[in-house]
Amino acid sequence: MTLTPVKTPFVIKKMFPNYIWDISTNEKTIYLTFDDGPTPEITNWTLDTLKAYQAKATFFCIGNNIEKHPGIFRDIIENGHAIGNHTQNHVKGWKTKTADYLTEVDAAENNIQKEKPQHHTATSSDIKLFRPPYGKIKPAQGKNLINLGYKIIMWDILSFDWQNSISETTCLKNVISKTKSGSIVVFHDSVKASKNMQYVLPKVLKHFSEQGYQFKSLAF
Repeated sequence: MTLTPVKTPFVIKKMFPNYIWDISTNEKTIYLTFDDGPTPEITNWTLDTLKAYQAKATFFCIGNNIEKHPGIFRDIIENGHAIGNHTQNHVKGWKTKTADYLTEVDAAENNIQKEKPQHHTATSSDIKLFRPPYGKIKPAQGKNLINLGYKIIMWDILSFDWQNSISETTCLKNVISKTKSGSIVVFHDSVKASKNMQYVLPKVLKHFSEQGYQFKSLAF
């Protein structure tokens, strides 16, 4: 079992104030995010599930996966969701030189821009979003990315959907019990996480929709 908490402690958020951990809001709004796609079948299933609840989300995509599955990537955008950068090859910032890390981000960004539908027009939601793989990023890397115009998106709630040691029911309980208005919640549209995520996501959408919540993509 990981020692990383489901809900990010307040002290961690205060230590890294330049990163976005949640959204201050008076509305009943939750921000679902999905990392590591696009992935055949799983991403498409996720899009269909979100659509059933008129939910919007933010997908942090790996550049290499965009290259492999450009059609699925375009489907994410065509369905009205926001896109974020998750590096080209899902590298760990703590183990990567800053110059190499920035090259990874730039390569992913090139794929994002290359594969966007041609008719997609720029909006406020097109501000560059970035999430560091594993949540591991050096201060110098973060500073450079912010200077390049990226907003670094972390999280309020980790679903731990990728962990086989956590059952579907525990994963669901963790998300429902900790999520509140303004929470940024992390799921993964990946093969590794599919068992838990495909069990949990519809139930999370149903539970909070019945309580009057909306699910929105991140836009600044």
